[in-house]
Amino acid sequence: MRVYVRVVERGSMSAAARDLGMGQPAVSERIDRLEQYLGSRLLLRNTRKLSVTDTGLAFYERSKQVLDAASDALAVANGDHPLRGTLRIAAPHGIGEVMLPSILLRMRERHPELKIDLVLNDMIVDPVTEGVDISLRLGDLGEGNFIARKLGHVGRVLVASPGYLERRGAPASPGELIDHPFLRVSGLFNGARLRLISADRQEELAAINIVLSTSHWRPLHGLLLDGAGIGVLQQPVCTEDLTSGKLIPLLPGFTVPGFDLHALYPATRPVAPRIRTILSLLEEELPALLA
Repeated sequence: MRVYVRVVERGSMSAAARDLGMGQPAVSERIDRLEQYLGSRLLLRNTRKLSVTDTGLAFYERSKQVLDAASDALAVANGDHPLRGTLRIAAPHGIGEVMLPSILLRMRERHPELKIDLVLNDMIVDPVTEGVDISLRLGDLGEGNFIARKLGHVGRVLVASPGYLERRGAPASPGELIDHPFLRVSGLFNGARLRLISADRQEELAAINIVLSTSHWRPLHGLLLDGAGIGVLQQPVCTEDLTSGKLIPLLPGFTVPGFDLHALYPATRPVAPRIRTILSLLEEELPALLA
């Protein structure tokens, strides 16, 4: 079960073998024996990818519960109930790169026998499909086989550098945004419209001139600091720049709507102790950092 669960979570035999300290042929042989024993096909394999059958997904979910229960039993037998094993956490790039490192450090300080595997991506997916214990996600969560726990709110800010504003001037109204080159993270502001909320809670869709898209926030951040145009950043990744004056917020009478931040975890009962413990730590640490 442990070998099979790791293969599903890593998405390949070779990656699972590296994690488990086994050879890839040994991992493949274990999976073959498991399928023969069960009389069911769990995985579909070809030279390019590995996918999980419906039976394989159901077996994966039950296997996770069994392995978690075994880990709990060992902890009870040891008396001091330490958190052991590997905790896999998925998070968006901005949150994972800027805010999580300090929290992960405290996790390790409190639970030195716990191993942590951090996976960064900006997709919103079911943690069961993603093969993680906890998935931190922003915005609309959609449907899935998970439980969501709100951790806070991530604000967003429309910004430009002082150098850019000296050359081009600051937009005085939403209607003037179209006159400025707009930089974005791919997938945001589709339709070339920026949603703004005024001080009296009125909504306005402002036309924008998108000249550059990037798949990651760091190039966007660097280009904005260099004066390449205007753009929107999540507040946690630019707080220091706003404080130091390296970036200037635009249109002070308006705000760009932010995203709620949730922790998603598989809807299985009982919830593993390591998940409960780390969720409590995230609820303790993240709201203050967001504030």
